[in-house]
Amino acid sequence: MTTPSNLGVEAKAPADLNPPKDDPISAEYLSKCNGNDSNYPVYVAVKGRVFDVTGNNAYAPNGPYHVFAGKDASRALAMSSTKAADVRPDWTDLGDKEKGVLNEWFNFFNKRYNIVGRVTGASNL
Repeated sequence: MTTPSNLGVEAKAPADLNPPKDDPISAEYLSKCNGNDSNYPVYVAVKGRVFDVTGNNAYAPNGPYHVFAGKDASRALAMSSTKAADVRPDWTDLGDKEKGVLNEWFNFFNKRYNIVGRVTGASNL
């Protein structure tokens, strides 16, 4: 995994997105939105903001980024890691380079996916 700019996957044109929501989403509910149950959407949180990635097979079971589904993946994204142990919300102790990478990923998600809320009690905004 690398940064969005290294992948050449910047949004070509602004996606047709809904206005961002600030609805509280519990970590428990977020964990159910992992693509394993079709009764739930598929969500990924970045810096406490919850993005709806439903329909993107990369986050579905067996997809390369399924490890992020239903979780706040901030630290893993900052570290360009797909290791399950790195998929957690804390990132403020990382270096400036990693924080810059995380900001790139946040901007990437922000341009591509609807923000459906924020993780309740998130301190990593």
